Amino acid sequence: MEELKDKNIHQTTIKICEDLKNSSQYKSLFEDIQKLVATPSVKIEDFKSTLLKCMQENGLEAELKNNIYRWVKMKRKESSSYDSFSNQVCLISYLSKSQIHWDKRIHKSLNSMCSELGISLAKLRGNARKKTLEQGMTEQFETDIHKYRPVYAPKDFLEVLLNLKGPNRDKSKCDNQRWEFAQLPLRVKNLSELRNLYLEISRGEQILNSNTMLSTNQNFVQLEAERILLGEKILMKNYAPLAQEYLKKGCPKCLRARIWALLLGAEIKSYQISYFDFLKQNVLQYDLMIDKLIIKDINLTASNDDQYFVFEDVLYQVMLCFSRDSEILKYLPNQPAFMQVAFKGKPNTPENTIVFPPSGVIPFHGFTMYAAPFCYLFNNSVELYFVFRAFYLRYWHRLHRVCASSQGIVSLCLQFERLLQCYEPNLWNHFKKCRIYPLRVVIKWIMRAFSGHLPPEQLLTLWDIILAYDSLEIIPLLAVVIVIFRKENLMKVNTLANVEAVLADLSSIAVVPLLQMALMKEEG
Repeated sequence: MEELKDKNIHQTTIKICEDLKNSSQYKSLFEDIQKLVATPSVKIEDFKSTLLKCMQENGLEAELKNNIYRWVKMKRKESSSYDSFSNQVCLISYLSKSQIHWDKRIHKSLNSMCSELGISLAKLRGNARKKTLEQGMTEQFETDIHKYRPVYAPKDFLEVLLNLKGPNRDKSKCDNQRWEFAQLPLRVKNLSELRNLYLEISRGEQILNSNTMLSTNQNFVQLEAERILLGEKILMKNYAPLAQEYLKKGCPKCLRARIWALLLGAEIKSYQISYFDFLKQNVLQYDLMIDKLIIKDINLTASNDDQYFVFEDVLYQVMLCFSRDSEILKYLPNQPAFMQVAFKGKPNTPENTIVFPPSGVIPFHGFTMYAAPFCYLFNNSVELYFVFRAFYLRYWHRLHRVCASSQGIVSLCLQFERLLQCYEPNLWNHFKKCRIYPLRVVIKWIMRAFSGHLPPEQLLTLWDIILAYDSLEIIPLLAVVIVIFRKENLMKVNTLANVEAVLADLSSIAVVPLLQMALMKEEG
């Protein structure tokens, strides 16, 4: 048993070293270590111990540990719990095929839109156009954006999810099961297990958030000062696991950007500035059809939102660069939503062909809202971009892919159903009697992690919790709590439109008190 354990550790170490060498951080880290080796502090006769001591004193040991910590977070197993190994294999294969089928539908929709509008998926920009864009990157795009339509919206994706019958189900006998996800052999956490996961919340511990000031005004200033002092110490130590633990008790606004950047490995180095400039040049060089979809999405979401419209120009830049970022596809190799396309008017040769889109990500209606809240944290576009990208790579990509992960959209929808059925059966039965499927209302909350629905400060508090516990399971839990919180009014309505009206305005929702109320409540 010990031999097997040692072998696994050895194999994991080899894999970490290989992946670290292929990462964008490696060159910078390696150069810093080389500079240390050249200093008199590193003795050739005691090379190992003196080098380790120097790395510790210069913060490189913490940086190396942080890289390993983030590697573990990114490489965690995608699978959830199943009834048996055969169920696991069958379900993963089934859901993968469902995603491939969905990707083909998206590609077909893109190609149909291009045919209708008489445009190409990709072409090179002319020199005159480049110069125009250089003068004002976010101001000079086509004005006839009304011709373009989102490829899909959360409600369209929900229809795909509702049609998942499970690998071993007889479809002819499943028509009445289309109302729920119970037919999928996935195991999700119950309320007791969620209490154990979100321990600090369920114990009712004091957590710094915007509502603390309202409820205990006399203690808020002292609590905030204590949290700032502790947060500064953690930032000085530059150790990501400590930052994760720190977030469990709440984060002061003034430290949130730095804590998130440390936790996600998005501290800005020179190579990141160069890479962002490279992405901006790609925007100038290539005219992609997806640009119009991004601009359309910004116009339909952030531009029409009182909380985010002032960030419109920043979002143009960030989202267009995101679409060109081929490293995203490298980090998410199982994401098949891309195709090879040739530039319009050029021979179909490798040098005239690109992956479309280069990031592998085709945006849905509301995709911009994954990035918009970061505008409240960062004034610098480079910092904003890399923290948003790190968040997407660790979490957001799971919210619009059909997969078997316990953190994926399928499991999160199933968890919402199970919690609502178990703890408010009367409300669930009311919905079913009226033929109102509650997920039709909350899918946009879950798929966008509440962005654009909660006020910004409440949303950032929710995202603090996601980072603190490294789990998206707080999203369906909050969705259930909000629905239950408005149970009295929901029991009085019997149409989908009226249910949506009851749940439309979340401006009064206080995330931490509401979650504490739910998790501290005794099961009855």
